Amino acid sequence: MRVLMISKACVVGAYQRKIEELAKFEDIELALIVPPYWLEKGRKIPLERLHTSGYELLVEPLALNGHFHLHFYPGLRNQVERFKPEIVHIDEEPYNLATFQAMRLSKKAGARALFFTWQNLLRRYPPPFSWMERYNLKSAAYAIAGNREGKEVLRAKGYRGRVAVIPQFGVDPEIYKPHAQEKREGGFCIGCIGRLVEEKGVDLLLHALSGLPGEWRLHILGSGPQKGRLQSLVQELGLKERVIFDPPIPSPGMPDYYHGLDLLVLPSRTRPHWKEQFGRVLIEAMASGVPVVGSNSGEIPQVIGDTGLIFPEDDALALREAIEKIRGDEKLRQRLARAGRERVLERYTQAQIAWETYQVYQEIK
Repeated sequence: MRVLMISKACVVGAYQRKIEELAKFEDIELALIVPPYWLEKGRKIPLERLHTSGYELLVEPLALNGHFHLHFYPGLRNQVERFKPEIVHIDEEPYNLATFQAMRLSKKAGARALFFTWQNLLRRYPPPFSWMERYNLKSAAYAIAGNREGKEVLRAKGYRGRVAVIPQFGVDPEIYKPHAQEKREGGFCIGCIGRLVEEKGVDLLLHALSGLPGEWRLHILGSGPQKGRLQSLVQELGLKERVIFDPPIPSPGMPDYYHGLDLLVLPSRTRPHWKEQFGRVLIEAMASGVPVVGSNSGEIPQVIGDTGLIFPEDDALALREAIEKIRGDEKLRQRLARAGRERVLERYTQAQIAWETYQVYQEIK
């Protein structure tokens, strides 16, 4: 079967590993369309060519790059006519213009199309986005939701087609794997990775750590509009000597970063416009043998299962107790590290995600 995938997310080199795994299936001829870069909230994310074996990588410029809802590919028609796909996998939300563009071109070419959604909150959009969404929900041969609530949202919006719940990407367990601990100075090392925005709950983590006795350090990796406020909060709480803000690093450098952590915390909080959709840093840490603590926002409890600790979102005291529990119990840390790694190997490798995606292709070809 000839499969054309369209994915701006695959500018990130680590994500291309799933495409290589898909291309290993003997009955698939695969092409991937990516832009030369993606503008994420003003930050340019250039295309990383890390895993490009076994499939055709097609670089197509985006119009309105950086506009999540309105970007599209001016050259997509030519690529569809040239490649002649049987299946078009649109790695975009159903209310986006790029999805509408690709869905119409697929229909014209006689190809069957599917889209991907992370949306786990029931939100209604004004025209023209509601029109595009309605068309895409009606026209798609299949849908992939990245979390369980995403499937529920699709049903609530009237989608009656087939849906598979599959995360967008997994991890490569040969890249993200346990390693002899590269101890950082300052004792027990806690990591928090993600956008520095209010809903990610980094301020909650700082309050939870305030007054925590013993030797420990917190490394915060990320950027975002809340950075200045968080730095001020560090000062107010007297944590200047214990908290380090690390700048974002390219994806190939992330495995080494995890090797320096004793614990990863994802303290996300649900807001009217946002709920944690997955928490990729969790599976990266788990694959690396790093125990995890997460809030009960969105998909976090389903990702962690019983291989980490869950606390009620926005509860600083419960978060502190979870951190203290793991820090003070070496046997617990080792057990969670092993269990987390095993859960990733069972559910969240790139190969497993590719296999589940391949089963979708088999059903709709």
